Amino acid sequence: MSMNSNYSRATNAYRSAATAVSPLGQIVMLYDGAIMGLRRTIAAVERKCPEDAFNNLQHATTILRGLCHNLDFERGGKFAERMRDTYISLIMAALNSLGKPDAIARFNKLIAAISTLRDAWAELRVRQSEADRIKP
Repeated sequence: MSMNSNYSRATNAYRSAATAVSPLGQIVMLYDGAIMGLRRTIAAVERKCPEDAFNNLQHATTILRGLCHNLDFERGGKFAERMRDTYISLIMAALNSLGKPDAIARFNKLIAAISTLRDAWAELRVRQSEADRIKP
């Protein structure tokens, strides 16, 4: 399957999710996508398939870049700035890990960091959903 076909399928999936999933749910889904991209990168490194590793890493970092570029600095203030710095650090660490002898360990640390962010947003989503149910 070509990259354009994959991109088109991903775009359509995100477009569909945008109408069916809350904004917080979308953020969680994007973190899941970045984590999956890194897991696939690890699998490609283990198989010694550098092109697949690069493509999967590019997918993961593209998601992180998208999250970074969609921060609302006007509303988010210092929090948005910290999130931007976090995303940039994650992206740079991911890109600098490929090809290193300890790449798999580095990618696993990145997965753990992104999973922590993902779980925090998922918890916020649950609390928001509960708050919405309580509203009169």
